[in-house]
Amino acid sequence: MVQANPQNIEDLTGAALAELSALNSLEALEQWRIAYLGRRGSLTLVLRGLSGLDIEERRRIGALANQAKESLESGLEGRTREINEAALLRAAQEDRLDVTLPGRLLSEGRLHPTTQIVREICAAFVGMGFSVVEGPEVEWDHYNFEMLNIPKGHPARDMWNTLRGLWKNQRPPVRVIVPGKCYRYEATDATHEWHFYQVEGLAVDEGITFANLKGTLYEFARRLFGEERQIRFRCDYFPFVEPGVDMSIDCFACDGHREGCRICRDSGWIEIMGAGMVHPRVLAGVGYDPDKYTGFAFGMGPERIAMLKYGIDDIRHFYANDLRFLRQF
Repeated sequence: MVQANPQNIEDLTGAALAELSALNSLEALEQWRIAYLGRRGSLTLVLRGLSGLDIEERRRIGALANQAKESLESGLEGRTREINEAALLRAAQEDRLDVTLPGRLLSEGRLHPTTQIVREICAAFVGMGFSVVEGPEVEWDHYNFEMLNIPKGHPARDMWNTLRGLWKNQRPPVRVIVPGKCYRYEATDATHEWHFYQVEGLAVDEGITFANLKGTLYEFARRLFGEERQIRFRCDYFPFVEPGVDMSIDCFACDGHREGCRICRDSGWIEIMGAGMVHPRVLAGVGYDPDKYTGFAFGMGPERIAMLKYGIDDIRHFYANDLRFLRQF
């Protein structure tokens, strides 16, 4: 153990800096660093010797030792920079550095798969005359639940515990598609996440019927999944529509053969969204006369659509930030 005293520290620092100034290669610098600053380096051993001093001496000499360490580290950084600059200068003088060569291409980012599918969904509806609008990410309870026919204490609040609201700032005719984030009290697994995106749609006008709903969603499914897709509607319950339906497409993974299919689970059908005719109470709640206007609404999860379209088996992949997954899109 090297004795820790001011003279030893001063002598060691001077000798180290003098040796450093004479070095001319990065390999020699690394050996110098190990000799003085490494785990068994000379200055490191001095610092270990502080443990044998009383508190006052340890504080005084410890400060000197730390100053010496900073001086050596600063000297190493400066000498490394000088050697690198000298190497570049020699390369240029020897004409080994061709400044006319094209630069290295920077890696380009890409759109997240959720962003890609949201844009595909919006483009499909824009082609049918819908406008894309965005609402607030956090909404008042009144707009989020009560105006959607979900009063206080209604059990459906447990089903629709999300922070999204209804488009209400436009007089009919209304044809809007609204992408945005959702947050729910949800146990996460391969098909459920506590945060995700949702795309909602609303059309309100005079004379809108269920046939308009079916025709619009038929066209959407075929634009996104292919012209050969078959569509199925089944009755379902949503507080803000009446009647309500879930919409499914025939399974494109097994072509209806079903047996052993992980995508449709042997049913031959894949549910892609919920929809229905807007409930008269919801229309009245936003100031539309339900005796004059009718409309339809629908909602879908883009991540689920992407999972179906690309055969993704776990929704948690979307937000795990794993480049091996993201680079596939």
